[in-house]
Amino acid sequence: MSGAKRSRDGCEASCDVLVAGAGPAGCAAALALAQAGADVVLTAPATTDRPRVGESLAPAAGPLLERLGVLERVALDGHTPCYGGRAVWGGDGPAEVSSVLGPYGPGRHLDRARFDAALLEAAEAAGALRRTGRIRAVERLPGHWRVATGAPGTAATLVARYVVDATGRPARLARRLGATPCPSDRLTAVAGILAAPGGRPVEPERTSLVESTFWGWWYTAPLPDGGRVLMAMTDADLVAGAHLHDRAVWWARAQATGHIRHRITSWREPPRQLTVAAAGPSCTRPAAGPGWAAVGDAATATDPLAARGIVMALATGMEGARAILADHAGDSGALAAYARRITALHEEHLRARAVQYRREQRWDTPFWRRRHGTTD
Repeated sequence: MSGAKRSRDGCEASCDVLVAGAGPAGCAAALALAQAGADVVLTAPATTDRPRVGESLAPAAGPLLERLGVLERVALDGHTPCYGGRAVWGGDGPAEVSSVLGPYGPGRHLDRARFDAALLEAAEAAGALRRTGRIRAVERLPGHWRVATGAPGTAATLVARYVVDATGRPARLARRLGATPCPSDRLTAVAGILAAPGGRPVEPERTSLVESTFWGWWYTAPLPDGGRVLMAMTDADLVAGAHLHDRAVWWARAQATGHIRHRITSWREPPRQLTVAAAGPSCTRPAAGPGWAAVGDAATATDPLAARGIVMALATGMEGARAILADHAGDSGALAAYARRITALHEEHLRARAVQYRREQRWDTPFWRRRHGTTD
């Protein structure tokens, strides 16, 4: 791909690839493209104070970060080991899944803000140019796109040969191009971050924990700063009935669990605020087309139960970049083949997910009936 003229003064500029979104998927795509010689612009809104929900990085992310050349820079800096997960699912006792003896070693409990910032810095170091703002309009012209970016009053126009949607579940750019995000259900996370408790620090266990309940399930994991993420998972229409939007009730339900409560004994009060977000599987159809590709959650979002969100973000970011490079090199079927792979990955995830949910048969309630294939 050829170099591109760049402008920071609001005038029209050009690039090979415009990536909308600077999370793990967008940065992975931008990094892979820039390393291949493409001129890349990353556009994303300015950082906000909206709290992030921390995540655990699965061991399988290691080879992906290594292929990008950023394993030590991104994954090993400021994060703590994750030795696997425990699940109270289908019975009263926890089952344990260890990653210590796996081929990739332990995973990581992430400081998400630091992880995302490191990926963005790596993409910029490889040559990607960052612009602040959202995509405001996109127009298809022969052989390229004309894209309006920026905030109201400061919008700029950019010409790009390819565009990449890494805007997350809303798939804002793909929607503009005629694609449709197709959610598989209404799974919703009601999440809180428990700040590191004061006083003498207590070394936390280095595993995540899932525990099912009659209205859904809980998830918790330690954070590198001594805090903890705690999430209640149920369907959007069931949140109000379970009163999970109420901090006091949410906290009381966590305290009433059989196992989660033992992980939160250092805290006496709920977090100051809860974040409610869609969390169910979703697939954008199609996930690519002439001159564009969706990556990360904008392409296919997985159920958090699978614990593979960041792995999928990195993998699809790299695969989307590879498809764009192949298309540019003359493989006219590369983007369509990528879209088919995304659909196949999503369907495989749904099959594996159904098996997992069928393992929990203790409750005959709306949440579980939906996942067992019976009517609500």
